[in-house]
Amino acid sequence: MSAWRTFITTTNDLVRAIERDLGPFGLGFGDYQLLVVLSESPDRRMKMCDLADVLRLSRGGLTRRMTGVLGAGLVERVPDDEDGRSAWAHLTPEGFALLRRAAPVHVRSVRARMIDLLTPAEIRAIGSAFAKVARRLDDEQRGEVA
Repeated sequence: MSAWRTFITTTNDLVRAIERDLGPFGLGFGDYQLLVVLSESPDRRMKMCDLADVLRLSRGGLTRRMTGVLGAGLVERVPDDEDGRSAWAHLTPEGFALLRRAAPVHVRSVRARMIDLLTPAEIRAIGSAFAKVARRLDDEQRGEVA
């Protein structure tokens, strides 16, 4: 129970602290993650339904998340010429430039608040543990676990 409570409290505090460091860029933690995913995608774009899946958001959740980045001109919504029911999220040059400015601050924040505090063995253990949890959740999502 102690490990669980520490995890819950610390995770929330860590995300809030990292988000504070993104504040001067006008980005929340979720906005930053969205920009990163698009920046790593071919042509800096992704189908909206796929983006929602990667970010672990519902379609409605992605629509809400997109409101701010669309309004700021960081991302644009582009209709899919092949499938009129679909759309692409495309990282604009302005969005990519902002991400390039914010990324070093974000990396320093994550390193200072987590990575540099841990040994390589602790980092591997956390990575291994969360990979196991992620696999279980994915299996449950696919209905492969009762």
